[in-house]
Parts: sequence; structure tokens; C-alpha cells
Amino acid sequence: MSSTEQRRTGETLDVDRSDAGYRGWLKEAVRKVQADANRSADTHLLRYPLPEEWGIDLYLKDESTHPTGSLKHRLARSLFLYGLCNGWIRPGRPVIEASSGSTAVSEAYFAKLIGVPFVAVMPRTTSAEKCRLIEFHGGRCHFVDDPRTMYEASAALAAETGGHYMDQFTYAERATDWRGNNNIAESIFRQLELERFPEPAWIVATAGTGGTSATLARYVHYMQYDTRICVADPDNSCFFEGWTTGDTDVTCDCGSRIEGIGRPRMEPSFVPGAIDRMMKVPDAAAVAAVRALEHAIGRKAGGSTGTGLWSALRIVAGMVAAGERGSVVTLLCDPGDRYLDKYYSDAWLAAQDLDIAPYARTIDAFLTTGEWPQG
Repeated sequence: MSSTEQRRTGETLDVDRSDAGYRGWLKEAVRKVQADANRSADTHLLRYPLPEEWGIDLYLKDESTHPTGSLKHRLARSLFLYGLCNGWIRPGRPVIEASSGSTAVSEAYFAKLIGVPFVAVMPRTTSAEKCRLIEFHGGRCHFVDDPRTMYEASAALAAETGGHYMDQFTYAERATDWRGNNNIAESIFRQLELERFPEPAWIVATAGTGGTSATLARYVHYMQYDTRICVADPDNSCFFEGWTTGDTDVTCDCGSRIEGIGRPRMEPSFVPGAIDRMMKVPDAAAVAAVRALEHAIGRKAGGSTGTGLWSALRIVAGMVAAGERGSVVTLLCDPGDRYLDKYYSDAWLAAQDLDIAPYARTIDAFLTTGEWPQG
């Protein structure tokens, strides 16, 4: 029977839309995406140097070592498998995504891998390096002046082209298998098995879609660990306010300066009930933290890493003050070479009216004395 043939047998109406050509393409596309995961080694767990006498270990899960250089590689792989297996991604039709950068880089990679066009709808302020990487992987950048319009612009573009709007902000929390299957949470706990504190007291994440924090939180609840989950939120973002007030309709008027995290609305993939704690982190503190990270381990990282690291250091300070021992994990989300014209540029800091000096002094004082300066 043909791909859209209809027949009656007694009272039964039978419609068969199966298409051997499409099913063959689908099997090959899924194989290619799964093969990418199969040939990729796990990411590293790096130690941040702290005074031995504190009895606390701080780790960074280095997601910058993925083939596309960021934490979003995991998400993009899951979203493509989800879209393919749901029948949403079709041969020859474009995949459209609303993204401030790293997700779009990773999705462009997977789109090229399975041979479909890709368009990233993104703020005009997105770093030039991320735009270059999207285009390197065969994607196209479609800019909007107001970050709040990315969603509508993406949906409209998908409708115009007959493509699929991936919508990471809705599907991130459901596309990933949070019970295991080598997700980021399972990987962290496996890598900590031989450490002196194998069950961390805290894991700190940052929120763009909210999918990573949901995966981490659901996994620790499912596995019955005592680990707590903290989400660090930058300036110009609504997750902290929405979480503390319970108002999921909260919005803000401008976009985040910390690319990849912070949203002008509470995204559907953010699962507030699974989270134990949230911190609002000034953008200047995040930049001071990534510069401190480079001094400590010789690695540049993006602003989302700094936002999480600042919160992790605050948590460590609280543990030191309480005489607690244990471990804390945060994420190294992507490399700093994507942001040399931003977080590593004093001219950009001046243009944004960000003074990182007080926060740099706070980090130095804490690492020297073990006490978090007040005020």
C-alpha cells in the first residue's frame, strides 16, 4: 500500500502513512546521533584548589570538552533524538531554534550530521565567535533586536519554511532521560566514586532552559541521595524571582548579559519544585569568578561558569563557617575563548558599567582567610 492509502474493510477505516524512504532516513539519522555519543568520551571532573585544612573539595564538571565545546552538546543530542523519534524532524526541512549561542552551535552540528538545514534565531548581541561557530557547522544566524521576541520569530520562521521549531525552552527538561542513561548527573556521581566525599553536599547549576537543573535534581531524588541542588541566576533574569515568589508569569524587560543563561521569563523547562536553593549573582561577580578560575587552574571559561562558581564558593564559605566537611560540584559550561571580546575585555566591562574589583577582592580574601567578607 502506498504511503497515504486508505481502504475500507467492513466497518474498519484503515489509513497507512508509512513511508519506507522516510523510515530508512529516520533510522540512519538516529544511528548517526547515537554514534556521536558512543564515540565521545565522558567529560572531565576538575578540582578547584582549596586549602587542605578546610576538608572541602570543589569540583568543576568540564563540559567544554564536548565536540561542540559546551554543556549544550548533551542537550542538543537529546533534543535531536526527541524530535526525530517524535517524527518532528523531517528530511530536507530546516530545524529552527531560539538560542543565545551555545545551544545553536551544538544543534547546527547535529543538523549537519543528519543532513538538514539549521537556522538559529538569536539576539543581535550574541558574541561574534558563537556566530562564526554556528556558520562553521553549516547553520545560519537570524538576528532579532529584542531577545523577548526570539520565541515568536522562531515559530514564525518554522511555519514559513515548513521546518521544525526545536523549542529548547519547552522541551529541555523532558528530552533528557533524568533517571540515568549517562546523563550529566549520573556521570558526576560515577566520577566521584573514588573521591573522599563521593556524595556531594551540593551541586550548583545555572539556568538557561532549566533542563540541566531539572535533570540533576530529579536524578538525586530518584537515587535517594542527600545532595542538594542550587541554581545560580544572573542579572536581568527571572528564575530567581519566579522561584522565590512562586509567580511563574514573572518577566523582565531586558536580556541577560551572561550568554547561555538567564531568561526574561520563567521557561517551561525550569522545574522550581525540584530545586533546593537559588542565588542571585551579580554579573560583575560572575566575571570576577571566571578570571579567578583562570588564575587558579589556567583555564578560561564563559560567564555562565563564573555565575555558578561564585555561588559554589559562597556555599563552600558557609560549610567552612559551620565546620562541615564534604564536596561541592559546579559546571564549567563552555570555553572562555568564545568571550574574549566580552568577559575578558576591560573595554566591554567599562561599556557595561561593571566593576569587578570588589568581587575579585572578596574571592581573594575568602581563599586566603577562609571567611567570606561581610557587606
